[in-house]
Amino acid sequence: MLTLRPRQLLLLSLLAAFATMALKTLAWHLTGSVGFLSDAVESLVNVAGAGFALLMVTLARKPADDSHPYGHSKAEYLSAAFEGGMILLAALVICITAIERLFNPHPISTLGIGTALIVLASVLNLAMGLLLLHGAKRYNSPALEGDGKHLLTDVWTTVGVIAGVALAALSGYSWIDALVAIAVAIHILIEGGHILYKAANGLMDKALPEARIVEIEQALAAFSGHNVRFINLRTRAAATLQFAQADMQVPAEWTVERAHKLADEAELALQALGVSLSIHIEPQHAHG
Repeated sequence: MLTLRPRQLLLLSLLAAFATMALKTLAWHLTGSVGFLSDAVESLVNVAGAGFALLMVTLARKPADDSHPYGHSKAEYLSAAFEGGMILLAALVICITAIERLFNPHPISTLGIGTALIVLASVLNLAMGLLLLHGAKRYNSPALEGDGKHLLTDVWTTVGVIAGVALAALSGYSWIDALVAIAVAIHILIEGGHILYKAANGLMDKALPEARIVEIEQALAAFSGHNVRFINLRTRAAATLQFAQADMQVPAEWTVERAHKLADEAELALQALGVSLSIHIEPQHAHG
């Protein structure tokens, strides 16, 4: 199976976003449905989100420098925050348009062709969303996760829009179309809030997941013994990068060279797990 890197996935997502935006905009133009318009507006957010995510992931891959000794990986959280903000803006635009249409109903036309275009765009979003989430899990990337979850939200949004627009066309009550658009706006508003919350958590140096911490503790346990203990373990994530700090207590009679050698071995073991470990060496009586 072909494995795509984060930048390749986001470039593919950007191309897919342009394609779905074109399909949904054409569907809205043909039908005049404000529900389809709401879907098209969200596709515009997809384009902006994928483009900004690509920019931030490119920045995040830059190596550490004097100004950023821990690297640039947190730029990915800016991407997720930007996408969440764009979703909130899209929800506002959809609400304003839908409320206006609620008071000024408009007949829906050419529903068959418009619906076919929307379905095609939704299938494309589904495939791209699943691909992005797979990549997010593989590379631990907030940018890929934010973009992928947004696309899957877009799919469910489209399902609701199609059902609502069809009901409005069949019943003749065109105001149903506007109500569906408002429901879509509320739905993506909630999703945007979730994405912003996760981005804020990442920027505040949230600890690694409990399962990951257990892995680190087990790796360090292999170096315990001979009166050596690892205490005060602290962890944090910076998008795709993971960091840990710990105090290593050694017997007071150990030489600096011996303690330093053991610390280096522990750091290399954690590096193999993808964790950058910093160890502070101290004699056992330091906390005694």
